[in-house]
Amino acid sequence: MIAAVNAILYPVAPNAEQALSKPGGRAAREREARALAGEAVAFATEPVGPAFPTRDAALEAYRERVETLAPEDRYCQLVERILTEPGHPQRLAPVSPTFADGRRWPAAPPEPPRTAWRLLISYWRPASAPTADAPQARVARKAGEAIDRETLKSIVQQPLRPVKPQQPLDIGLFERVLPEAPHIVVPDE
Repeated sequence: MIAAVNAILYPVAPNAEQALSKPGGRAAREREARALAGEAVAFATEPVGPAFPTRDAALEAYRERVETLAPEDRYCQLVERILTEPGHPQRLAPVSPTFADGRRWPAAPPEPPRTAWRLLISYWRPASAPTADAPQARVARKAGEAIDRETLKSIVQQPLRPVKPQQPLDIGLFERVLPEAPHIVVPDE
């Protein structure tokens, strides 16, 4: 007997707040989300709501969103983030191993960085929905326009996104194409 697999049903909405409060539907797969939205969709994960100083405070506010849920309803999670203030971002300096006095790493800094707990929601966003993201660096560079300082900072903070989806490999890790017959793939031992 085959056991049923529960897939997470992510909300379909134009932004994170609407995904949390009144989604236009829920879908596990992109094709289902595309059918609900009536257009192409992109998968997004964004923070929503206020920041909380402790995990307990965040859990008290969002307990019904992150605990005691059916597997298909687990599209929210609590995460701890380093606080950054406009003009005064906190940065952790890179630490090199010391290998001194029988210790590999240096002592921890006397004061840890200030953090806050946020609710992250994953959802399907329609392609026509406006985003708060700055353009990707390659797009901004090709446009040839001057980029102001704040836009450049937001570009640096963004995760890298592919230009197009990665294509599956035609051959395996331990296979190779014969030079004399490129249409034949043989095992490479």
